[in-house]
Amino acid sequence: MADQSVEGLRARYGDRWRWLAVLTVVLGTMATVLSATVVNVALHDIMVEFGIRQGQVHWLATGFIAAMTTTMLASAWLLDRFGVRKTLSAAMAMFTLISLAGGFAPTPELLIAARIGQGAMAGLMQPMGMYLVFRIFPADQRGRAMGIYGMGVILAPALGPVLGGFLVDQFHWRWVMFAPAPVTLLGVWMALRFLPSPRSRPAPYMFDLSGMVLLGAAVAVTLETLNRLQDWPGDSVRIAWQGALAASLITGFIVHERRTAHPLIRLALLRESVFLYATLGAMALGLALFGSTYLIPLFVQTSLGFSATEAGVLMLPAGIVLGMVFPVAGRLADKRSARGLVLFGIAMFACSAVLFAATGALVGFVWLALWAVVGRIGIGFMLPALSTGALNPLAPEQLGAGSSTINFARQLGGALGVNIVALTIEFGEHEGGLPTVSAFASAWWLVAVCVALAAVPIWKMRA
Repeated sequence: MADQSVEGLRARYGDRWRWLAVLTVVLGTMATVLSATVVNVALHDIMVEFGIRQGQVHWLATGFIAAMTTTMLASAWLLDRFGVRKTLSAAMAMFTLISLAGGFAPTPELLIAARIGQGAMAGLMQPMGMYLVFRIFPADQRGRAMGIYGMGVILAPALGPVLGGFLVDQFHWRWVMFAPAPVTLLGVWMALRFLPSPRSRPAPYMFDLSGMVLLGAAVAVTLETLNRLQDWPGDSVRIAWQGALAASLITGFIVHERRTAHPLIRLALLRESVFLYATLGAMALGLALFGSTYLIPLFVQTSLGFSATEAGVLMLPAGIVLGMVFPVAGRLADKRSARGLVLFGIAMFACSAVLFAATGALVGFVWLALWAVVGRIGIGFMLPALSTGALNPLAPEQLGAGSSTINFARQLGGALGVNIVALTIEFGEHEGGLPTVSAFASAWWLVAVCVALAAVPIWKMRA
């Protein structure tokens, strides 16, 4: 049996084993991002086939992100218990099976359930990349490694809408559920071959199942309450008690986490001001990334009459530019203040959102693509700087909890962002049952304001 220790991998592959390991976790993260984005260009066709409104179909995006948000906090315990090799390979194998099952879903409810299952597995996979980079690379190379890692990851949202548009127009929307399966199958093989087995593990400790249940319930009830707001004021009583229940669950989760010996979220990390401000910035990044990725395809297909393929091609230049920006931003994150880089990214993305908000029905394809590029440049500068700024001050034994917390914050921002954006569109003007340009403009203004407000905590971040 091959030696899968760090020393054994180094002896077998030389120093390049670190990059082979990074490539492996990139595949897992690519699959999650591909799955999160590829479905967006299929939303219009799914609405038509099942006869559902945007207020229900958005759960294909929100349910995925919400499940990912909840389960990713289990990654720290799984890493301690089983190591990155076993955890990642098992999660990718399950992700493959769930994706295939979702492709055959006969009802919207089963399709949403499959998306939630995908999200649950994606939540286990996504923190692995950041964790591995910060464990196997020295501090002065982490920004570069995160940039390379991010460049690979960004290929997924760059190619996802294009692939999704092609599959929807040439075959059927169900093929977008099958699309990530080959990536995760390859990832399983690479994980077993290139990822190290842990030399030693911490003493066994109980998984915080109560915390997971409380958190999952809190996220689900919060998102359902936001979704119910579209029925205001007719359903005001139910909305009120669900809101109270969500607040109680959140309070109960915080109290539980403070008392348990091995919490899902180590609240003590948030006492470090740099980590706290970076966490708030990560929430804004999630809102920007997932909110815009949800908005752009739905906007151009619903209001501007683009095909699914055209919507995907529109997103391609932005994804390519983002992939080019990541290595540059990663190198800068090793040398410059994280605060300055993140503030620049916030300004660029807010500018992009304002441009989309001012869009009329007659705007050209090239201008839309350019505005998407501006926003992706902003995101490209935000992600590596937030990661290095938040995790560099932490001790090695805190990296698992720190990386899962930062990823959790980003996904929570994405889940809340997509839900609030969908609610804003639903409240907006409709014609023939579909939202108009003005409804989308309101959503873009909301995104611009929320991201701009994140500049306040980031300004206080000193890293």
